[in-house]
Amino acid sequence: MSDFCTLQEFTAAPRAANTLRLLSFNIQVGIQTAAYHHYLLRSWQHLLPSRNRDAALQHIAQLVSHFDLVALQEADAGSWRSRQQNQVARLAAEAGFPHWYQQVNRNLGQFAQHSNGVLTRLPAVQVEQFQLPGLLPGRGLMLLTFGEGNDALTVAITHLALGKRTQFGQLEFLCEKVRHAKHLVIMGDLNQEAEILLRHSPLQHLNLHPLTARATYPSWRPQRGLDHILLSDSIALQRIAVIDHPLSDHLPVAAEIILPGLSG
Repeated sequence: MSDFCTLQEFTAAPRAANTLRLLSFNIQVGIQTAAYHHYLLRSWQHLLPSRNRDAALQHIAQLVSHFDLVALQEADAGSWRSRQQNQVARLAAEAGFPHWYQQVNRNLGQFAQHSNGVLTRLPAVQVEQFQLPGLLPGRGLMLLTFGEGNDALTVAITHLALGKRTQFGQLEFLCEKVRHAKHLVIMGDLNQEAEILLRHSPLQHLNLHPLTARATYPSWRPQRGLDHILLSDSIALQRIAVIDHPLSDHLPVAAEIILPGLSG
């Protein structure tokens, strides 16, 4: 069971030197949504630049700076609405991450550059990018490998489609790509509840921790657990929590793990 806590509560606890703090966050391109009517009133921010977006990104940078590896969904790679700023690169610079990686999934030219992103304090040995199957294009999967040999850590970062049937097809694709991974982390907005993902989707064939996640959406009154950090049972989990830090329409999910090879 995951906890529900503030950022201060999560980061205040002492940590061992061999742990890794993870965060997954759908940042909604820096749009601060705090009620359903904001989807209508602030919809223009999906197309046009906004001063409020700059302030939101500053707050997001402060949030992610407390973590070692951050998976971002719904980031913009540099278009009119973001004033040509690559949001992943900006967050990496402001939060002090030496390494960042990005995947543009839906390229609308100067209007929008929908992306997944990764901020990390550890360099990846390998980064792979794939387009996920589906009737509508625009969903992607990033696979990052950290370390080598028997202790290598594979991190899969994605943002799945809304429809269950398409989700399951995308998860079948993901499972095929990670079938040889011994130590696996799956992070992202999976648009589905943990119960269905772990017991009824293709993920049931992976050896994942049986987690029951708390709700992350909508951020102002969480009712559905759509955002996840899923771990293979070979990874020692210290704790996992939904962070009560509403900066978009989703709440971020955080976890602290012990790196492979150091849990003995």
